[in-house]
Amino acid sequence: MRDEVSNEHTSNLLKRVKPFIAVIFLQFGLAGMDILSKVALNEGMSNYVFVVYRHAVAFIVIAPFAIILDKSLSLSLSHCVCVCVHVFIIVLNLFFNRKTRPKMTISIFAKIILLSLLEPVIDQNLYFIGMKYTTATFAAAMCNILPTITFVMAWIFRLEKVKINSIHSQAKVVGTVITVAGAMLMTLVKGPVLELFWTNGRNNHETNSAINLQHSIKGSLMITIGCFSWACFMILQAITLRTYPTELSLTAWICLFGTAEGAIVALVMERGKTTVWSINWDSKFLAALYSGIFCSGLAYYIQGMIMKDRGPVFVTAFNPLSMVIVAVMSSFILAEKMYLGRVLGAIAIVAGLYLVVWGKSKDYKSPFPSENKETTPAKQTMDAANNGDENNYHEIIIVNSSSKRIVTSNEQTDDQRNQMTN
Repeated sequence: MRDEVSNEHTSNLLKRVKPFIAVIFLQFGLAGMDILSKVALNEGMSNYVFVVYRHAVAFIVIAPFAIILDKSLSLSLSHCVCVCVHVFIIVLNLFFNRKTRPKMTISIFAKIILLSLLEPVIDQNLYFIGMKYTTATFAAAMCNILPTITFVMAWIFRLEKVKINSIHSQAKVVGTVITVAGAMLMTLVKGPVLELFWTNGRNNHETNSAINLQHSIKGSLMITIGCFSWACFMILQAITLRTYPTELSLTAWICLFGTAEGAIVALVMERGKTTVWSINWDSKFLAALYSGIFCSGLAYYIQGMIMKDRGPVFVTAFNPLSMVIVAVMSSFILAEKMYLGRVLGAIAIVAGLYLVVWGKSKDYKSPFPSENKETTPAKQTMDAANNGDENNYHEIIIVNSSSKRIVTSNEQTDDQRNQMTN
């Protein structure tokens, strides 16, 4: 008996901590991508080509798991207007969907196309261009505004409730302002160099690339726009998983169409430069392989699983951890110098971020507000009884289906006494 209770307690504990372990693992993966991609970009790799190779690798790795593990229903795209798209989707789904999966509709297909454009193409290209203008640490720190942008977008589209008189809503608003102020501080203020003993006497990429204020502003604008696109991706992915709840298959689709759309952008932006597509067994290949496996394939899948239970804000709440990891790793690997202004800005970003997360976490017990609205009257009555005086006692609740009225045991006893008196 004790063993069963202990096993159940251990199982519940692992179930509670599993999302935290997953997002921490995700942030370590993203931190490694920042370092490796910065090295590859410094060696002259095109960011457009890098995005294509990255998602091609992700698709090759994820697709077999989607074939084996995900199940699917029969496919129907009769509502598709374009015959070419209709045939293309049918062929691919005959290859992928073998067992049970929601039917592919024109609405789901349009969402997948938009998802593959928002994050794999727009966000990543702008992010890597911004990283070229700045540093890996700066790019990771700027991405800490992602949860704030996600919160603001959810507020605009009425996915997030804000009550000005509530302290939790005030914390979210103040946290948003502090986060934006921290991002501006990191962009506009450098301050003195913080000398670290492991960067003394080493050549660093930041000095060689002559990063100045103008480049910092350009890079910050690129990264901010990319974060906005990333926030749109997170919200749309959470919405798409409600009607297409197969994380592996959705990840494979995003990577596949992200590769195709990214290739079109790369061919346009790098036209006439065939040499940019060449890749050898070097840091460029390692960056594409690592980013594809961990930061596209596994990242889309892990954050999709967490979103279904905790929502997109929980996933983005751990972004500051990536900044800390990148700051430490880049100072060792890339010998990047730390500036006081960027450290203060990063601290402000983290403080504002967790104000937003704290305010958000107190609003709803479930990831999405709509889930809390559908509470049965019986449950509401039980909750009210449990939250009353300290001397709580249990009541039997009887639901009268004919009158659609909830009757407690105390009310039934009072009615019987009244009948006896009469």
